[in-house]
This record gives sequence, C-alpha cells and structure tokens, in this order.
Amino acid sequence: AGAEAVKRAVQLDAASRFQESLVCYQEGIDLLLKVVKATTDEAKKRHYRQKISEYMTRAEHIKKHRFTFLSDAKFHKQIRIEENATGFGYEKLFHEYLTEIVSEVLVQDPYIRQVHQASGYLLYNFLRFCEMLVKGPCKVKTIHLCTSCDEDSGKSQQMTVLEEIKQSLSNYGVTLIIEFKSSIHDREIRFNNGWTIKIGRGLDYFKKPQGRFSIGYCDFDLRPCLETTVDVYHTKYTKTV
Repeated sequence: AGAEAVKRAVQLDAASRFQESLVCYQEGIDLLLKVVKATTDEAKKRHYRQKISEYMTRAEHIKKHRFTFLSDAKFHKQIRIEENATGFGYEKLFHEYLTEIVSEVLVQDPYIRQVHQASGYLLYNFLRFCEMLVKGPCKVKTIHLCTSCDEDSGKSQQMTVLEEIKQSLSNYGVTLIIEFKSSIHDREIRFNNGWTIKIGRGLDYFKKPQGRFSIGYCDFDLRPCLETTVDVYHTKYTKTV
C-alpha cells in the first residue's frame, strides 16, 4: 500500500498536480515507516529508509513551492458552493491554508450564539471547526472568537457552551479568547500565516440534517450545503491576529 501511494505521488508530481501529490507522499511515507518498524531485515530497512528520506525531501520541496505560489500578495481564489453540494467539510475547505506555521486563528462571525439556528447548529459548527484545528497539521495555540452576544433567552446557553469549549480546548494546550461585539456584521476567518477566508454564510453553510441518525449528521463531507461563495485572499503583510 505504501509503494502504491508513493507511486501515485510521483505520477501526480510529474503532472504538476502538487497538492494531490503531497497528500499521496505523506500517506506513502506514513505507511513505509510502519513497514520499517515491522521488518527485521536490516538490508530492507536501509532501503526503505533511503526511499523515505528521498520522498520526505521531495514533499518538503513541494510544500515550499506551493507556499511560495500561494503566498502571492495578489492571490484571490473564489469557490462557489452550489445548493445541495456535498464534499465541503471543514477539513476539505481549509486544509490547503492550514500550514504548519499557523499558531493563531481569528473567527469573526456575529451568529456563533445558538445551538439551534434556522439552517444549522452554529455552536456545534464552531466546535467542529475547533476540532479540525486541534487535529493539525498546524500547531494552533490561540483561537480568537469575535461574535455577538445573544440578548434573548439563549444567552445563558451561549455562555455555558462557549465556556465548555474553552475549557475543553485548554486540555489540548489551546487558548480560546472570546470577544463580544454588537456591531460586527462581516464573517471571516484569518490564519496568522496570511490567509483570510470569507464565507458568505460563515461556518453555517450546511443544511440542517434530516435527523440525528441520518447520513451527514456527523460527517460534514456528506452533509448537503446551502449555496454560498467562499473568497480566499492572501497578503504578505497580514499581521498576527
């Protein structure tokens, strides 16, 4: 399996499909490392280690090449998510921009305040987003949340849930800083490697699941989406959030 993964990586690399090849290189390297650990043949171990070193060198080169390309200050990418489209979970949408150097994240969304919204579950969505950050590959240490305070009956629940998320994140060495602003309107997510992602619907671009035990309830990649637009920007001069 490891050999097949790196073979595919080399093919994609040759075709200049660098993002896809990087994923295959990383998968192949992980599998080959397991082979090295399991084998007792020293000659085979040396061979595998040499190949792993070559693949790791190439993968690192691709990362640098990709980041140089993506770090163009004039970069702008727009993604159109169609009504009922699937395959747009947070990992798929943000992975390309969550490089290893990301340590701080700003989430600005005025509606991270209720568990049950008309179209989704805003606080649950924010929790899922935080889970993605904890999993890496970035090393996030601080998450800044700027949202509005629920002034109605949901205020107590909002405070309780956000405090629970804050405490849970602290168990993973991540600090959640919460700021309430009644005047904010725009929704955007900023990483301190310079990337800004603006989603028309914020984190709540998924349709409400049909039930708690329906496909797509847990896996956002399988959840139908609401129509929205995602704009991605980069500036070399973005300050740490």
